[in-house]
Amino acid sequence: MENELPIPPTARSDKNRRELIRAWAANNGLHCSLSVGIWGDNELAAWGIVLTDVVQHVANALHEEKGWDKAKTIQEIKRVFNAELDSPTTEASGKFHTQ
Repeated sequence: MENELPIPPTARSDKNRRELIRAWAANNGLHCSLSVGIWGDNELAAWGIVLTDVVQHVANALHEEKGWDKAKTIQEIKRVFNAELDSPTTEASGKFHTQ
C-alpha cells in the first residue's frame, strides 16, 4: 500500500504480535481501525497505557528528527489532548467492524 508504514522488526519477529491501531489522515479527517476487547477487564487501563506510549514515541521521534525537547513536547500534547477531549473540534463518527 502506498504510504504504509513498516512493521517494526521486533513486532515482525514476535509470533504473538497483535496490531492494535491504524490511523490515516484522509478526506480532511482521521480514520482509524482499532482492535478492542483483547484485555478483558483491563481494557480501559490498557488503552490509557497504549496512548501514553504512543505520545512518548512521538516525543522521541520529534526529538530525533527536529531536536525538540521531549518533556515540552509531551506537555503540549497533553494540553491539546485534554482540551480536545473537553471540547472536540470534531466528533468521532463511523462504525465499529469486527474481523
